[in-house]
Amino acid sequence: MLKRFLFLLMGVTAIHSASAQEGFKLGLQAGLPTGDFNERIGVVVGGDLGYMWAPNKTFDLGIKTGIIHGFAEEYRKGTILEDLPSYQFAPLAASVRIWPGKKFSFGGDVGQAFGLNEGNDGGLYIRPQVGFQVGPQSEVNFSYTSIDVNEEKWSTITLAYVYTFLSARHFR
Repeated sequence: MLKRFLFLLMGVTAIHSASAQEGFKLGLQAGLPTGDFNERIGVVVGGDLGYMWAPNKTFDLGIKTGIIHGFAEEYRKGTILEDLPSYQFAPLAASVRIWPGKKFSFGGDVGQAFGLNEGNDGGLYIRPQVGFQVGPQSEVNFSYTSIDVNEEKWSTITLAYVYTFLSARHFR
């Protein structure tokens, strides 16, 4: 319980401090499940909120939180329709991006994903990504998400759009 409280406190502090600074990011993602949840989840959607610091032109470091929702698949066993649960997570993670060129990045997020639905304790959150800048403030990225849920592995392949809100300091 203390661990969850500390992660939540870290996330709230980070979002509060990030909202007034350059590098605040908002992303939307959609994807498909793979692995253990492939039979139970039909499609996955989510949103990310974070902040990235850029100590130099090739390296970004930041924090991220968000929401992931996996919509339950309808499953018919004989003539009976089973009601499978949807899954929701709230990840809190550290982010790293490396920019070998102006339009291309790779990196990932590592942290804790908190389970929001009943019977879902969440677990270790890992999300490697490859991104392509499509505008001065936007990018499209492809990612693989992995969360250790109880004795199973939540895994998805996602496509995301990320928008960066620049501060007035950026335009000086």
